[in-house]
Amino acid sequence: MQLKENNFLKRASILLFHPKPENFVTGAYVKIGYFESDSELRYQDEIHGNLFEQIEATIDLLFTKYIKALISYEGIHRVETYEYPKEAIREALLNAISHKDYSSGIPIQISVYKDKILIWNDGQLPENWTAEILTKKHASKPYNPDIANAFFRSGYIELWGRGTIKIIEKCLETGLPSPLYHYEASDFWVEFRKDIYNAEYLRSLKLNSRQIKAILYTKEKGMITNGDYKELNDTSSRTALRDLKELIEKEILKSSGRKGAGSFYKLK
Repeated sequence: MQLKENNFLKRASILLFHPKPENFVTGAYVKIGYFESDSELRYQDEIHGNLFEQIEATIDLLFTKYIKALISYEGIHRVETYEYPKEAIREALLNAISHKDYSSGIPIQISVYKDKILIWNDGQLPENWTAEILTKKHASKPYNPDIANAFFRSGYIELWGRGTIKIIEKCLETGLPSPLYHYEASDFWVEFRKDIYNAEYLRSLKLNSRQIKAILYTKEKGMITNGDYKELNDTSSRTALRDLKELIEKEILKSSGRKGAGSFYKLK
């Protein structure tokens, strides 16, 4: 690793190994907040230390305080299944740290909501790149090559440009929607979305049992008709139409726009 320039340490060496890199690089830390809405912050934490310490402490805090685990049992063994795949969240954090513009003086920010997680860093994509390129095979062009090289030699990353694709694959493997990548000016976001189509979350939206049953049916089958709804819930056309209209208003279902026998509804 080339972490010295002549007789002087590079900034990367301070960030990677100094116990208090913020003494030399402003904003070299991670900030996490739990939000009820974009304007309502419930609680927050800050993670300091060198970059290696930040990685481990951030993942530990996220998966003990901010991200729930669903508990199940296999025989006498307790099994914890987290709402988001740990490997994908870790990869996104490594990307944020490797590609952050440390001259900005702004910390990496992780915003946790009931149904999504946003990981933000100030940085630049390579020239002429768009966020869409990150969803396909691409070259490895880290914004901070010295930091990325140190992570590679420590076994944290591969340096093949596969990180963003692995994040997508891990989410899909666990039944989550594909994460979204947003890039505008120097703002880079990775948005992880929870599988909101589960009974527990749907109940929190104050949906009735008929609507929850219909949404889970739509999730499995891909679509639902008015006739399916009536048969599934043994209910009248009037009740079915009222329930479906409410699901559209709550932006859970969307209508095909067709009239009559060919009409159907899908998850929005």
